[in-house]
Amino acid sequence: MISYFPLGDSAIQLTFGDSINEETNRKIYAYMRILKEFEIPGIIELVPSYTKLIVHYNPLEIGIHELVDKLKELEQQGITPAESEMKIVEIPVLYGPTFGSDLEVVLQHTGLTEEELITQHSAPIYKVYMLGFTPGFCYLGGMPALLATPRKKTPSAKIRAGSVGIAGEQTGVYPIESPGGWQIIGRTPLKLFNPEREQPFLVEAGNSIRFYPISQTEFDQLNEYDA
Repeated sequence: MISYFPLGDSAIQLTFGDSINEETNRKIYAYMRILKEFEIPGIIELVPSYTKLIVHYNPLEIGIHELVDKLKELEQQGITPAESEMKIVEIPVLYGPTFGSDLEVVLQHTGLTEEELITQHSAPIYKVYMLGFTPGFCYLGGMPALLATPRKKTPSAKIRAGSVGIAGEQTGVYPIESPGGWQIIGRTPLKLFNPEREQPFLVEAGNSIRFYPISQTEFDQLNEYDA
């Protein structure tokens, strides 16, 4: 059951569960799809997260009570995730010390060899729960527990775009150059965020990601960055 909570006079928070898991997150994106198809007047923006969906609306076009009634009508229709919400995006990664400045830290913490780490990290299909922090930064679920490594005690002032890192029980890719505290184990040659593309984001919330290892030669061939 979805719970509804007003946020000020122009937003409502819908809570779909109290724990982070793929089933709850898929329900959120299925509900978003239905909500967009329903085209309720006055809705401005939908902002999903791990277990919640924020619905921003114009109170001059629709009142909160009317909006909640319509949202509950959608809930009663049933929420079934569609196949389109299960898109898998393949992300090539050059693992290793060339770009993995913190690889040795992760190996020492986990007790794995470099080959074992690459195998474990590239094996799962990761769920993209939401985007945030910087444009296109994916918060992923599904990393094997044995790869978990604490984030850096002192964040790096600059991490290169495309860097693949681990922080706690999560893994992710830095879509743009930025400060950050994740342990970097490799880099993808693909731009996850490119404002010059028709679709700026390579990966969208609700998609899934599969990493696969590549060689330096393959990285150079696929490289979308200047250097």
